[in-house]
Amino acid sequence: MESNDLFICIDHVGLAVPDLDEAVKFHTEVFGWRELHREVNEEQGVAEAMMGTGEQGEENGKIQLLAPLNENSTIAKFISKNGPGMQQLAYRVADLDHVSEVLKERGMRLLFPEAKRGTGGSRINFVHPKDARGVLLELVELPKDAVEH
Repeated sequence: MESNDLFICIDHVGLAVPDLDEAVKFHTEVFGWRELHREVNEEQGVAEAMMGTGEQGEENGKIQLLAPLNENSTIAKFISKNGPGMQQLAYRVADLDHVSEVLKERGMRLLFPEAKRGTGGSRINFVHPKDARGVLLELVELPKDAVEH
């Protein structure tokens, strides 16, 4: 990676779904993805499943299925307004604090003043979609004990 690169790769694409079990079944049976990880994030109000395919395992380019835990969660509001579908694009970063500072210096607003806990113990933040040309852009720093490819 070049020293001026902010991003390592596309980590995942987040899809808002009304029913997590149904969405996992659909992506497994129709598209051949497999469930890599599942968890509930109470703070963000979501149940989520990370889906991978082929020999990929935990490497790049996963699909994250996000279902609301209640009607007040961000995902519930997204589905109510837009219907199910692509909710976010996530870029993997090596150092979330550094990338956040660089993006703020370049005029980007972040949704949280400090990093939050994401899937599997990752550290995350989001670039405001109005600053990222209509895309909710998630920044993901994997836990230090995770394998990067």
